[in-house]
Amino acid sequence: MSVTETKISSQLRALIRLQHIDTLIYQVIKERGDLPDEIKDLEDESAGLQTRMNKIKQEQEETEQSRKRSEFDIEDSEALIKKYEEQQLQVRNNREYDALTKEIDAQRERIYMAKELIASTEGTLEESKALIDEAQMRFSDLEALLNDKRAQLEDVLATTEKQMTQLEDLRKEAESMVDERYLRAYQRLRNRYRDGRAVVRLERGAAGGYAVPPQRQMEIRQRNRIIPCEQTGRIIVDREFYEEATSDLVV
Repeated sequence: MSVTETKISSQLRALIRLQHIDTLIYQVIKERGDLPDEIKDLEDESAGLQTRMNKIKQEQEETEQSRKRSEFDIEDSEALIKKYEEQQLQVRNNREYDALTKEIDAQRERIYMAKELIASTEGTLEESKALIDEAQMRFSDLEALLNDKRAQLEDVLATTEKQMTQLEDLRKEAESMVDERYLRAYQRLRNRYRDGRAVVRLERGAAGGYAVPPQRQMEIRQRNRIIPCEQTGRIIVDREFYEEATSDLVV
Protein backbone atom coordinates (compact mmCIF):
# COMPACT_ATOMS: atom_id res chain seq x y z
CA MET A 1 0.00 0.00 0.00
CA SER A 2 1.40 3.42 -0.96
CA VAL A 3 1.87 6.43 1.33
CA THR A 4 -1.10 8.13 -0.35
CA GLU A 5 -3.28 5.09 0.18
CA THR A 6 -2.21 4.88 3.81
CA LYS A 7 -3.08 8.54 4.32
CA ILE A 8 -6.49 8.14 2.70
CA SER A 9 -7.20 5.02 4.70
CA SER A 10 -6.27 6.94 7.84
CA GLN A 11 -8.61 9.77 6.84
CA LEU A 12 -11.42 7.31 6.20
CA ARG A 13 -10.88 5.86 9.66
CA ALA A 14 -10.94 9.36 11.18
CA LEU A 15 -14.13 10.26 9.30
CA ILE A 16 -15.79 7.03 10.41
CA ARG A 17 -14.97 7.75 14.05
CA LEU A 18 -16.21 11.32 13.76
CA GLN A 19 -19.45 10.17 12.13
CA HIS A 20 -19.99 7.49 14.75
CA ILE A 21 -19.52 9.99 17.59
CA ASP A 22 -21.84 12.51 15.91
CA THR A 23 -24.45 9.76 15.54
CA LEU A 24 -24.16 8.95 19.25
CA ILE A 25 -24.54 12.64 20.11
CA TYR A 26 -27.60 12.82 17.85
CA GLN A 27 -29.11 9.83 19.67
CA VAL A 28 -28.51 11.43 23.07
CA ILE A 29 -30.19 14.63 21.88
CA LYS A 30 -33.13 12.57 20.59
CA GLU A 31 -33.49 11.06 24.05
CA ARG A 32 -34.30 14.55 25.26
CA GLY A 33 -37.08 14.55 22.70
CA ASP A 34 -39.01 17.71 21.99
CA LEU A 35 -38.86 18.87 25.61
CA PRO A 36 -36.54 21.87 25.00
CA ASP A 37 -38.74 23.12 22.14
CA GLU A 38 -41.92 22.48 24.12
CA ILE A 39 -40.52 24.42 27.08
CA LYS A 40 -39.49 27.32 24.82
CA ASP A 41 -43.00 27.47 23.28
CA LEU A 42 -44.63 27.41 26.71
CA GLU A 43 -42.27 30.12 27.98
CA ASP A 44 -43.07 32.30 24.96
CA GLU A 45 -46.81 31.82 25.49
CA SER A 46 -46.45 32.56 29.20
CA ALA A 47 -44.47 35.74 28.50
CA GLY A 48 -47.03 36.85 25.90
CA LEU A 49 -49.87 36.17 28.31
CA GLN A 50 -48.15 38.16 31.06
CA THR A 51 -47.69 41.10 28.69
CA ARG A 52 -51.36 40.89 27.73
CA MET A 53 -52.48 40.82 31.37
CA ASN A 54 -50.29 43.81 32.21
CA LYS A 55 -51.80 45.75 29.31
CA ILE A 56 -55.37 44.90 30.36
CA LYS A 57 -54.60 45.86 33.96
CA GLN A 58 -53.13 49.16 32.82
CA GLU A 59 -56.24 49.87 30.73
CA GLN A 60 -58.36 48.86 33.71
CA GLU A 61 -56.52 51.31 35.96
CA GLU A 62 -56.96 54.09 33.41
CA THR A 63 -60.69 53.32 33.20
CA GLU A 64 -60.94 53.37 37.01
CA GLN A 65 -59.18 56.74 37.13
CA SER A 66 -61.50 58.11 34.45
CA ARG A 67 -64.49 56.82 36.44
CA LYS A 68 -63.22 58.49 39.62
CA ARG A 69 -62.69 61.78 37.78
CA SER A 70 -66.25 61.57 36.49
CA GLU A 71 -67.58 60.93 40.00
CA PHE A 72 -65.60 63.95 41.22
CA ASP A 73 -66.99 66.03 38.34
CA ILE A 74 -70.55 65.08 39.38
CA GLU A 75 -69.95 66.06 42.99
CA ASP A 76 -68.27 69.29 41.91
CA SER A 77 -71.07 70.16 39.48
CA GLU A 78 -73.80 69.40 42.04
CA ALA A 79 -72.08 71.71 44.53
CA LEU A 80 -71.80 74.47 41.91
CA ILE A 81 -75.45 74.07 40.91
CA LYS A 82 -76.48 74.46 44.54
CA LYS A 83 -74.27 77.53 44.82
CA TYR A 84 -75.62 79.09 41.60
CA GLU A 85 -79.24 78.40 42.60
CA GLU A 86 -78.65 80.17 45.92
CA GLN A 87 -77.11 83.10 44.05
CA GLN A 88 -80.17 83.32 41.78
CA LEU A 89 -82.26 84.17 44.82
CA GLN A 90 -80.09 87.21 45.40
CA VAL A 91 -79.72 88.62 41.87
CA ARG A 92 -80.81 92.21 41.11
CA ASN A 93 -81.68 91.84 37.42
CA ASN A 94 -82.58 89.37 34.68
CA ARG A 95 -79.13 89.55 33.10
CA GLU A 96 -77.47 88.16 36.23
CA TYR A 97 -80.22 85.56 36.60
CA ASP A 98 -79.78 84.38 32.99
CA ALA A 99 -76.00 84.18 33.38
CA LEU A 100 -76.41 81.96 36.44
CA THR A 101 -78.96 79.82 34.58
CA LYS A 102 -76.41 79.24 31.81
CA GLU A 103 -73.84 78.18 34.40
CA ILE A 104 -76.35 75.78 35.96
CA ASP A 105 -77.19 74.30 32.54
CA ALA A 106 -73.47 73.86 31.79
CA GLN A 107 -72.97 72.00 35.07
CA ARG A 108 -76.00 69.80 34.41
CA GLU A 109 -74.52 68.97 31.00
CA ARG A 110 -71.25 68.17 32.74
CA ILE A 111 -73.11 65.82 35.10
CA TYR A 112 -74.89 64.14 32.19
CA MET A 113 -71.62 63.53 30.33
CA ALA A 114 -69.95 62.20 33.48
CA LYS A 115 -72.82 59.78 34.15
CA GLU A 116 -72.68 58.58 30.53
CA LEU A 117 -68.96 57.92 30.89
CA ILE A 118 -69.48 56.06 34.19
CA ALA A 119 -72.19 53.92 32.58
CA SER A 120 -69.86 53.04 29.70
CA THR A 121 -67.10 52.01 32.10
CA GLU A 122 -69.32 49.41 33.75
CA GLY A 123 -69.19 47.09 30.75
CA THR A 124 -65.53 47.86 30.07
CA LEU A 125 -64.48 47.00 33.63
CA GLU A 126 -66.54 43.81 33.67
CA GLU A 127 -65.04 42.73 30.35
CA SER A 128 -61.53 43.55 31.61
CA LYS A 129 -62.09 41.52 34.75
CA ALA A 130 -63.33 38.53 32.74
CA LEU A 131 -60.32 38.74 30.42
CA ILE A 132 -57.89 38.93 33.35
CA ASP A 133 -59.56 36.00 35.12
CA GLU A 134 -59.38 33.93 31.94
CA ALA A 135 -55.76 34.89 31.29
CA GLN A 136 -54.83 34.20 34.91
CA MET A 137 -56.30 30.70 34.72
CA ARG A 138 -54.35 29.97 31.53
CA PHE A 139 -51.21 31.46 33.09
CA SER A 140 -51.56 29.17 36.11
CA ASP A 141 -52.03 26.16 33.82
CA LEU A 142 -48.95 27.17 31.85
CA GLU A 143 -46.85 27.52 35.00
CA ALA A 144 -47.88 24.06 36.18
CA LEU A 145 -47.16 22.58 32.74
CA LEU A 146 -43.81 24.37 32.56
CA ASN A 147 -42.77 23.07 35.96
CA ASP A 148 -43.64 19.54 34.88
CA LYS A 149 -41.77 19.83 31.56
CA ARG A 150 -38.73 21.37 33.24
CA ALA A 151 -38.65 18.57 35.79
CA GLN A 152 -38.82 16.01 32.97
CA LEU A 153 -35.97 17.73 31.14
CA GLU A 154 -33.86 17.89 34.31
CA ASP A 155 -34.30 14.14 34.75
CA VAL A 156 -33.23 13.48 31.17
CA LEU A 157 -30.28 15.86 31.40
CA ALA A 158 -29.15 14.27 34.64
CA THR A 159 -28.94 10.88 32.93
CA THR A 160 -27.29 12.13 29.73
CA GLU A 161 -25.03 14.97 30.90
CA LYS A 162 -22.03 12.78 31.70
CA GLN A 163 -22.45 10.83 28.47
CA MET A 164 -22.71 14.04 26.44
CA THR A 165 -19.55 15.46 28.03
CA GLN A 166 -17.62 12.30 27.17
CA LEU A 167 -18.89 12.35 23.61
CA GLU A 168 -18.00 16.01 23.12
CA ASP A 169 -14.46 15.32 24.32
CA LEU A 170 -14.21 12.36 21.96
CA ARG A 171 -15.55 14.46 19.11
CA LYS A 172 -12.88 17.14 19.56
CA GLU A 173 -10.21 14.47 19.45
CA ALA A 174 -11.72 12.78 16.38
CA GLU A 175 -12.21 16.07 14.56
CA SER A 176 -8.55 16.98 15.06
CA MET A 177 -7.55 13.84 13.13
CA VAL A 178 -9.44 14.89 9.97
CA ASP A 179 -7.74 17.06 7.35
CA GLU A 180 -9.35 20.45 6.89
CA ARG A 181 -10.58 19.81 3.34
CA TYR A 182 -12.22 16.53 4.29
CA LEU A 183 -13.69 18.10 7.41
CA ARG A 184 -15.32 20.86 5.36
CA ALA A 185 -16.81 18.30 2.99
CA TYR A 186 -18.01 16.23 5.92
CA GLN A 187 -19.74 19.20 7.53
CA ARG A 188 -21.41 20.16 4.24
CA LEU A 189 -22.81 16.65 3.89
CA ARG A 190 -24.03 16.60 7.49
CA ASN A 191 -25.82 19.90 7.03
CA ARG A 192 -27.47 18.59 3.86
CA TYR A 193 -29.23 15.69 5.53
CA ARG A 194 -31.65 15.72 8.43
CA ASP A 195 -30.10 12.69 10.12
CA GLY A 196 -26.64 14.26 9.85
CA ARG A 197 -25.08 11.20 8.21
CA ALA A 198 -22.14 12.04 5.96
CA VAL A 199 -20.58 8.58 6.18
CA VAL A 200 -22.69 5.48 5.50
CA ARG A 201 -21.91 1.77 5.69
CA LEU A 202 -21.98 -0.65 2.79
CA GLU A 203 -24.24 -3.49 3.87
CA ARG A 204 -25.75 -6.20 1.69
CA GLY A 205 -24.82 -4.37 -1.47
CA ALA A 206 -26.41 -1.06 -0.48
CA ALA A 207 -25.51 2.13 1.37
CA GLY A 208 -27.84 4.82 2.67
CA GLY A 209 -30.79 3.19 0.96
CA TYR A 210 -29.21 2.98 -2.51
CA ALA A 211 -27.78 -0.06 -4.30
CA VAL A 212 -24.04 0.00 -4.99
CA PRO A 213 -22.68 -1.70 -8.15
CA PRO A 214 -20.42 -4.76 -7.53
CA GLN A 215 -17.34 -3.05 -9.01
CA ARG A 216 -17.94 -0.07 -6.72
CA GLN A 217 -18.28 -2.40 -3.75
CA MET A 218 -14.86 -3.90 -4.47
CA GLU A 219 -13.29 -0.42 -4.63
CA ILE A 220 -14.92 0.53 -1.30
CA ARG A 221 -13.56 -2.58 0.42
CA GLN A 222 -10.02 -1.72 -0.68
CA ARG A 223 -10.18 1.34 1.63
CA ASN A 224 -7.71 3.32 -0.47
CA ARG A 225 -10.14 5.85 -1.94
CA ILE A 226 -12.82 8.10 -0.60
CA ILE A 227 -15.83 6.99 -2.61
CA PRO A 228 -19.06 9.02 -2.53
CA CYS A 229 -22.53 7.67 -3.20
CA GLU A 230 -23.55 8.57 -6.75
CA GLN A 231 -27.08 9.50 -5.59
CA THR A 232 -26.43 11.31 -2.30
CA GLY A 233 -22.75 12.25 -2.24
CA ARG A 234 -22.33 10.55 1.14
CA ILE A 235 -19.03 8.76 1.78
CA ILE A 236 -19.40 4.98 1.63
CA VAL A 237 -17.27 2.64 3.76
CA ASP A 238 -17.54 -1.11 4.18
CA ARG A 239 -19.20 -2.44 7.32
CA GLU A 240 -16.16 -4.29 8.63
CA PHE A 241 -14.01 -1.18 8.41
CA TYR A 242 -16.68 0.86 10.20
CA GLU A 243 -16.94 -1.64 13.06
CA GLU A 244 -13.15 -1.93 13.29
CA ALA A 245 -12.70 1.87 13.45
CA THR A 246 -15.37 2.34 16.15
CA SER A 247 -14.89 -0.78 18.27
CA ASP A 248 -13.31 1.20 21.13
CA LEU A 249 -15.93 3.97 21.16
CA VAL A 250 -18.07 2.75 24.03
CA VAL A 251 -19.69 5.49 26.15
